[in-house]
Amino acid sequence: MRAFLSAYRSIMLLLLLAAGPAAGAEATEDWQWTGVERVVAMGDIHGDYDHYMQVLREAGLVDKRDNWSAGATHLVQTGDVPDRGPDTRKIMAHLAQLKKQARRDGGRVHTLLGNHEAMNIYGDLRYVTPGEYAAFQGRKSRRLQQAQIQHYRSLVEARDPDAFAGMDEETLEADLKQRFPLGWVEYREAWLPEGEVGSAVLENPAVIKINDTLFVHGGLSAKYCQLSLAELTAQIHAELENYNAAAPGMIEDPYGPLWYRGLASDDEDLRAPMLEAILARYDAARIVIGHTPTQGVVWPRFDARVVLNDLGMAEYYGGHIGWLELTAQGAVAHYAEGRSLPLPANEGRIDYLQQVVDWHPDNRYLKALLQSLKAPAETPASAASAEDEATAAREAVWLNPDNCR
Repeated sequence: MRAFLSAYRSIMLLLLLAAGPAAGAEATEDWQWTGVERVVAMGDIHGDYDHYMQVLREAGLVDKRDNWSAGATHLVQTGDVPDRGPDTRKIMAHLAQLKKQARRDGGRVHTLLGNHEAMNIYGDLRYVTPGEYAAFQGRKSRRLQQAQIQHYRSLVEARDPDAFAGMDEETLEADLKQRFPLGWVEYREAWLPEGEVGSAVLENPAVIKINDTLFVHGGLSAKYCQLSLAELTAQIHAELENYNAAAPGMIEDPYGPLWYRGLASDDEDLRAPMLEAILARYDAARIVIGHTPTQGVVWPRFDARVVLNDLGMAEYYGGHIGWLELTAQGAVAHYAEGRSLPLPANEGRIDYLQQVVDWHPDNRYLKALLQSLKAPAETPASAASAEDEATAAREAVWLNPDNCR
C-alpha cells in the first residue's frame, strides 16, 4: 500500500506539472516606499549562505546571533537566491526570519523575483545543484525516487518502445537516479505555486521603488513601461501561476524585468533616451539591477542612473563581496574589510575602478575592464546579418522611448 501511495503521489506530481501551476497566490501591496533613511541592496546570492551572511554582517544588518540589528534600514535582495549553490533553502529560511524581525523594528526586508526563482516555479531545473535537492530529502525520498523513475520510464516507453533498448539495467538505473536524485520529487512539489517555497516566492514583487530608486532583477525596458509597478508584478505572478510553455509571456521574455540586460550591456548613448523615458515614467532617479555579474564591482552606468549590483557573491562566480548603500548623503559602494567608495558619474569611473582594482589586484576581469576604459578599442565594422537586422527592427519598436509616454 505504501509503495502504491508513493507511486500515486509521484504520478499526481507529473500531472500537476503537465497541467501547469494552479492559481491562488496574491500579489503583495508593498510596491513603493518613501522617507526611508537607509537602503542596503544585495545582488544575486545563488545558494551561497556563507557569502550571503558575510554581506549581512559587514553591512551591519545582523548581530552576532544573525538576528536583525539594523533598525529602520530597508534591505533589498534583487532576486536569484536559488541555483548554482547548495544552501538555497537555508538562505530563504533566514530571509523569512529577517523579514519578521526587521518589520518589528521598523525596517523592511524586500526580496524580489529573479529569473531563477521563476525558472524553478515553472520547472526549468537546469541549474539546481545536488545540495539543493538534498535539503529536501526525507524518510520517503527513496520510495518517491523509485516511483518517479518508474513513471518516467513508462511515459518515455509509451512514446518510443525502443527508447532504452540496448542499455543494461544497471547503467539505466544509475542514469535515471542522476536525473531524479533523492529529494527531487519533494523539491519540485515545494516549488509549485501552492508549495512551501513557491507560495512564499510568489509573495515577492518584480519591481519596487524606495524613495527615488527603482529595484528590479534584470532591468526595465520600454517594451513594458506602459505598465505600472503593480501591474508588472501582477502579470508576472499570473504567468507563473498559470504557466503556458507555448506562450510564456513576460517571464521568459529577454526584454522583460526578469531577464533584460540592455541597461547592463548596451551602448549607453544608444539606450540613454529609453532610460530617461523610463525614469520619467516612474518618477525615479536611478535603477538598481542584479542579474548581470560584474565580477567584483558595484558598477555605475549612465552617470550612475543605473547601478549594476550583482558582483558575483556566490562561490560559483568567484565569491566577490560587495553591496550598495543609499542614504540622503548619496550612493556608496561597499566592499569587504570595511572599504567603501562614493559611486561616481561616468567621468569618475576610471579613478573609482582603479581603487577597486588596487584592493583586488588578482581580479583579472576588473583589470580588463579598467584597461578598456583607459584605452577604448575601436570596434571594426562588420556586415549585419539578417538576424541582426531583424533584431534591430524589433528593438526599434519594443525599446522606443515613446512607449513610456
